[in-house]
Amino acid sequence: MNPKAIGYALISVVAFAIMNVSVKFLPHISFIELVWFRSVISLMITVTYLRSLKISVWGRMENRKLLYMRGVFGVTALSLFFYTLQKMPLATAITLQYLSPIFTAIFAILFLGERVRRIQWLWFAVAFSGILVVRGSAEGVTWGLFFAGLASAALAGAAYTVISKLKNREHPVVVVFYFPLVAIPVMSIFLPSIWQMPIGWDWLFILLMGVSTQFGQVYLTKAYQAEEASRVAIFKYLGIVFGLGFDLFLFQVHHTLGTLLGIALVIVGVVLQIVQKKSV
Repeated sequence: MNPKAIGYALISVVAFAIMNVSVKFLPHISFIELVWFRSVISLMITVTYLRSLKISVWGRMENRKLLYMRGVFGVTALSLFFYTLQKMPLATAITLQYLSPIFTAIFAILFLGERVRRIQWLWFAVAFSGILVVRGSAEGVTWGLFFAGLASAALAGAAYTVISKLKNREHPVVVVFYFPLVAIPVMSIFLPSIWQMPIGWDWLFILLMGVSTQFGQVYLTKAYQAEEASRVAIFKYLGIVFGLGFDLFLFQVHHTLGTLLGIALVIVGVVLQIVQKKSV
């Protein structure tokens, strides 16, 4: 594998791990407010970067519908993910979110006409069985939280499917721009009723959340541009390892053997599906 792609992928994994921990340290601030702050930071960084390259932030007219769809799917997915991060153990929330490649594959089969081998359906089943094991074993995972996590993964999968249709049609940072473009006005509607003024260390975690997310997105995009997507996607699952470590050492969460088994099944199912997809 391309060493540069490995470096980019690892940087993105670390960046997203910092984002996850930052959100976890802000349980007293609504996920809606956190998405708003994250979007404001992303907007400032994205617009500054695109202007420095003299690239229009709006993209091509013929791609606007897809760009807005990516924004809507991405905003809803991240909002649900932040909600589950605040309510569930870190590794459990991440595991649910990391089902997104399964949904991406299913949407690609249904809407993009991609081929699928029969054995891929077996790996889909393994991953979803792992999620059911996690639901039955993990503490504090209600059915409501469980389906919120699944919905987040499905919407993230939809967003990635749209992004795949925009490949080579728009600059990656233009695609990123449509996230805050959708998120800021939508989240602003709810802000007056849920606003909690951050104090002290809250500001540091909010800044880390916004900046790390931007770095994660940029370097993940670079990794995908430098290497085959199937190889890069596997590195993403190091994030679950980080989540387990943070749960243990930062939040004193001890996962049961059943939960660990479920997480392992999800990783095996998703990774083997990605590997199998490469050979189709």
